[in-house]
Amino acid sequence: MRVVLAEDLFLLRDGLVRMLEAYDFEIAAAVESGPELSRALAELKPDVAVVDVRLPPSHTDEGLQCVLAARRERPGLPVLVLSQHVEQLYARELLADGDGGIGYLLKDRVFDAGQFVDAVRRVAAGGTAMDPQVISQLLSRRARDKPIGGLTPREREVMELMAQGRSNAAIASQMVITERAVAKHTSNIFGKLGLPPSDDDNRRVLAVLAYLDRG
Repeated sequence: MRVVLAEDLFLLRDGLVRMLEAYDFEIAAAVESGPELSRALAELKPDVAVVDVRLPPSHTDEGLQCVLAARRERPGLPVLVLSQHVEQLYARELLADGDGGIGYLLKDRVFDAGQFVDAVRRVAAGGTAMDPQVISQLLSRRARDKPIGGLTPREREVMELMAQGRSNAAIASQMVITERAVAKHTSNIFGKLGLPPSDDDNRRVLAVLAYLDRG
């Protein structure tokens, strides 16, 4: 699996390269600036891009803008964004095109290599990997909406895990309930939110994220 990595801090960039290579990823390019990232994405056509939001020369949202431009040229390009803070605008821009293969992780909340590598693989496969704090903020933003207000605490918990990109099996394991119970909660959630049902995990997650991103 070929990865383009963009991170301006040398020690962090080098550490990410070594970790990903240890898990059999091929690093197609490891760059430190926005212009380098744009060129690498256009020329190397990676399987997934792992990108810091703030890159030179602007040190604002250069990394995000580069991957958004790349996704316009190559719809569905899998992108995992790394950030220091929860920035709802960044998350909303990333979700705006409704396509798969997206992730948003907070650097100081990635606690082990397995967690990070799993997120990269999930995104590369067309899935999602969203930090729980990002989901919580999106949910808080819609908390006064009548449909979300009508969810039971259990359904809200399922919805948060679903929006993070978890499968029914993973949700069942974390909540210590059966997959049949998760499926029932999911059906209730979609019914209350007025969303079309789907057995496809990725489509289901994207439908929920799109709902949270409305307005």
